[in-house]
Amino acid sequence: MKALSMNDVDLAGKRVVMRLDLNVPMKNGVISSDKRIRAVLPTIRLALDRGACVIALSHLGRPVEGEFDEAFSLKPVAARLGELLGMSVRFVADPFAGLDIRPGEVALCENVRFLKGEKKNNPELAAKLAGLGDVYVMDAFGAAHRAHASTEGAIRAAKTAVAGPLLLAEMEAATQVLEHPKRPLYAIVGGSKVSTKLTVLENLLRNVDGLIVGGGIANTFMLASGMDMGNSLVEEELVPDARRLMELAAARGVKLPLPSDVVVAPGLDQPEKAEVKKAGEVKPGDCVLDIAEGSVQEYAAMLSDAGTIVWNGPLGAFETKPFDQGSRGVAAVLAASPAYTLVCGGDSIAAVESFGLGDRMDYLSTGGGAFMEVLEGKVLPSVAALADRIRS
Repeated sequence: MKALSMNDVDLAGKRVVMRLDLNVPMKNGVISSDKRIRAVLPTIRLALDRGACVIALSHLGRPVEGEFDEAFSLKPVAARLGELLGMSVRFVADPFAGLDIRPGEVALCENVRFLKGEKKNNPELAAKLAGLGDVYVMDAFGAAHRAHASTEGAIRAAKTAVAGPLLLAEMEAATQVLEHPKRPLYAIVGGSKVSTKLTVLENLLRNVDGLIVGGGIANTFMLASGMDMGNSLVEEELVPDARRLMELAAARGVKLPLPSDVVVAPGLDQPEKAEVKKAGEVKPGDCVLDIAEGSVQEYAAMLSDAGTIVWNGPLGAFETKPFDQGSRGVAAVLAASPAYTLVCGGDSIAAVESFGLGDRMDYLSTGGGAFMEVLEGKVLPSVAALADRIRS
């Protein structure tokens, strides 16, 4: 990635505006995972150590743009950020009302998605955000694929714009997987819909040695292969695309196994009725909600010679037992593998961490959507803006 870093500019005495990804899971004002907050602590400390003050920006959730909604307020995040930094973090409801801040201090501004024009990348808003400080640091990889005022526009409007260490590390990890992976390279892509990952699946099939699909994506592929899927979540309109991808895999010699056995139930709300069936024996009233042990073992055998494994998306409805066993089994395979293992996406990371295996993965990416767009071969708007600043 071509961009200036925080090490390339003088931060002493400067007002440093940081676009961070503090989009943490929260319910009733209580943060359920502070992983993304912890991930940006080194970036903030780096600026403070260099004698700067920090004005932090972030979004949280998907509120109606331009409207305040307490459920999406970053105020609880400011409190938790202060606890983790071991210092007071000022919460700023209106960043444009005049912010008096001194070197060594940190302020977190309210959700940028409460600002009208954020998602439309309004140039006036972008200029105002950039104007809050002397240096603009983009370190929100999880939002780098959005061309918003705080993620792309402000980079172009700022006097000085640089990439933060987390963004640089994420892009390096993605580039390593795409351009210089240790082979064999295998990808595991789960999730509910083929439609949301059609492009990335096609691009992966041109780069990987093997591809495992899971969740609703696998259901659609199984339907495309001629299996009866009962009442399972499938996208019938994408069956032709699934067939085309299977043909592409065969033509390129890419392994694309489908589950040999599955866990079914009448519905997600009836886990007590779960049972294991062979993939070809799903009945009209069945919903396929996970893969079973036989499939896990077959995937383990396939991954046994891996040099690199990338995982995005659970293989079943892991939030509800017993439909977590497929994801749990595959996570254990990755944890024991000598391969370089990279897990991306909120659900995937939540799964491996709930299994107590997060620290046994080589890399956990904070940005699922952004990482998948890199794997699709796209250039992220924020990355393009930072690169253009070097050339300008």
